[in-house]
Amino acid sequence: MERLGTGIGWRPEIADAVERMPGIDWVEAVAENLCPGHLPESLLRLRERGVTVIPHGVSLGLGGADRPDEARLTALAERAEALGSPLVTEHIAFVRAGGPLTASPLLEAGHLLPVPRTRDALDVLCENIRIAQDALPVPLAVENIAALISWPGEEMSEGQFLYDLVDRTGVRLLIDVANLHTNHVNRGEDPAKALDELPVEAIAYVHVAGGFERDGVWHDSHAHPVPQPVLDILSDLASRVTPPGVLLERDENFPEPGELEQELGAIRGTLERAGAQAPKSALPERVTPRETDTDADTDPARQRLALAQTALLSALVGGTPVPEGFDRVRLGVQARALAAKRADVVAKVAEELPQILAEGYRPAFLAYAQGHPMTGGYRRDALDFAEHLLLAGRPEDAETRRRLRHWWLERSGPAPLSGHPAARLARATRRVLLRR
Repeated sequence: MERLGTGIGWRPEIADAVERMPGIDWVEAVAENLCPGHLPESLLRLRERGVTVIPHGVSLGLGGADRPDEARLTALAERAEALGSPLVTEHIAFVRAGGPLTASPLLEAGHLLPVPRTRDALDVLCENIRIAQDALPVPLAVENIAALISWPGEEMSEGQFLYDLVDRTGVRLLIDVANLHTNHVNRGEDPAKALDELPVEAIAYVHVAGGFERDGVWHDSHAHPVPQPVLDILSDLASRVTPPGVLLERDENFPEPGELEQELGAIRGTLERAGAQAPKSALPERVTPRETDTDADTDPARQRLALAQTALLSALVGGTPVPEGFDRVRLGVQARALAAKRADVVAKVAEELPQILAEGYRPAFLAYAQGHPMTGGYRRDALDFAEHLLLAGRPEDAETRRRLRHWWLERSGPAPLSGHPAARLARATRRVLLRR
């Protein structure tokens, strides 16, 4: 396959600017934000110009204890086919926990959380990736993630974990050098050591992004300029192998197009200076996996992993006790970051809420989030938040409460006809709110 070249993350807010930028060989789009039958005109125009578009998934949860959801896999496959993509990408992370494996409520993180680098987690991840590979029409590449927290009792370094993953599954790697920097600051992990251990021949492409440091913690924000330490890690990687593609990620706080072009220029310059030492690389063919027992029973490992991930996620979003071995302070930082992100995303998917509640929106939502974990996605979360306020007789201002009640009633749909207890509860809630 041909090399990808230099690319940028396509986002609706910068779609016009991306189309006008010189030297953009390819773009990456968040898969969950695309509808195969109604692709954005900007992406279609880029495709007509020969610009490669790669869907980047964020919700599959390949590192979770459950097997990948068939509907999510089908959706990812449909997007790859609609875009004519040479591959699709996802993350080595878990995004939800609980459910049938633990006989507990399903919890959503709304964020990519790290998997423990243990044999159990590796066995489950390998099987999940094989399931995904079989369901997708193009090769899969998986990304290392940034993390604020470390699991106790880990058995491998990140490089060793990724090496074994590629060895057993033949999956490709999406290496995020910004995430290597994040884990260096937050977890004391040496980026050079990770690169030493990586199977660089499996790299499909590289992510570069910015962040910021606060109180000794690096936040992988994707909303700030790329710092020099991240470019230094990119240089180290590019001195070992010329990556088939490198992409600049920016998800919010978008600067003027000229600033993005300068960052792309800095990335190209870093690659050129380091590239004289590195062998050239095309987009890798699928690495031949080592012969393993693919029929091995992973259910015991899934059960153990499910219990561990549920305990961690419940502590982060439900206020339950911190599992033994975790850093309580760092878990508190992560919990606050998850709640803040949740408030930000709900404000975007239900933009009327911060308009109705004004300055009261954020403190009210953060207080709500402390005792109400997300269980059904951000849109459901927005409705549940509004319902919670209304049933508590809030906001205190009658006109604001009237506007919020109108918003909730308009979006919560007609009263269900089923006799299911949840349907009866919904009808009762509507009756209460209609009386107010």
